[in-house]
Amino acid sequence: MQIKVNGVEVCVETFGDEADPPVLLVGGVTMLSWPDGLCAALAERQRYVVRYDLRDAGRSTFADPDQPGYGLRDLVTDASELVTALDLGRAHVAGIGVGGFVAQLLALDHPEQVASLTLVSTRPVAPGPVDADLPDHSHEVLGQLFGRPAPDWTDRDSVVEYMTGSARLLAGSAGFDEKDARATAGAIFDRAGDTAQAQVASHLGTVFAALDCKPRWRERLGEITAPTLVVHGDEDAFFPHGNGVALAAEIPGASLLTLPGVGVGQGLPRAAWPAVVEAFDALVDQAS
Repeated sequence: MQIKVNGVEVCVETFGDEADPPVLLVGGVTMLSWPDGLCAALAERQRYVVRYDLRDAGRSTFADPDQPGYGLRDLVTDASELVTALDLGRAHVAGIGVGGFVAQLLALDHPEQVASLTLVSTRPVAPGPVDADLPDHSHEVLGQLFGRPAPDWTDRDSVVEYMTGSARLLAGSAGFDEKDARATAGAIFDRAGDTAQAQVASHLGTVFAALDCKPRWRERLGEITAPTLVVHGDEDAFFPHGNGVALAAEIPGASLLTLPGVGVGQGLPRAAWPAVVEAFDALVDQAS
C-alpha cells in the first residue's frame, strides 16, 4: 500500500496482526533488505511487522537519486510520520545497513516513538571518510565488487547475475545461499522502475552517496534511552565488525550479537535468522 508522509508516498507492506506489538523495519534501501521469511518469522512471534521502501527506491516516490532534494533527516521524518500514520504508537525499530542511520536518528530525535532499537550491519557515522577509530570498508572486497563490468541495468537476467555475484563476494565464510540471492535480486528488479537509474538506485542505494547527512550524530549516541540490540557479522566487509562494537559500546546498555562467519549481502542470511529472532524477542521482552 502507498502511504503519504512528509510530502512523498512510501510503499508499505505489513505482516501479522495489528493488535500485536509493532515492529518498524527500515531497509538499506528497499523493504526487501528484510526478507519475506524473516518478516514472517517475526510475525509468528506475535509481532505486527511493517517494512517500507525508502524514497527513490522500490515503489516509493522516485525523483532523482543522483541529485536528491532532501537529506538524511528527511528520511528520519518519513519514518516518524509513518509511525504516526499507521498509529503504531511506540514501535520496536530495526534498521539494517544505511537504514541503521535512520533508525539511530529516529531513536535520538523521536524517542517517544521508539520502544526498542535494533541495529544490523551498520555504523555510527554517515557515508564518507570514516572516523580514525572505526574500520573502513574492505578496499580489497570493494575493488572486486566495483571492478567488474557493470550489468545492463534494464535487463533482468543481467542484473540478477551481477547482484548474485555481489552477494557472493560479501557473504562471508559461513556460507552463501545462491537461491536466496537470485530470488532477492529478481524481486528488487521487479519492484523498481524500468529505467537504469531506478534499478541502480534500488539495488545499490546510490542516493546515499549524494545525500546530505550532516550534522554528525555519533557524539549523541549516549542520549539513546531505548533498549538496544546491535547485530553484526564478524566478516562484514562493507561495515566491518568494529563498527558494531563501537555502537554497542557507545549506546547505554546496548548488547552485541556477533554472527560468526557472516558478512553482508542483500540482507541477513537465512542461517542467521533463528539467532536474530531469538535475540530480538529478548529485546522486546526487556522493553516491555
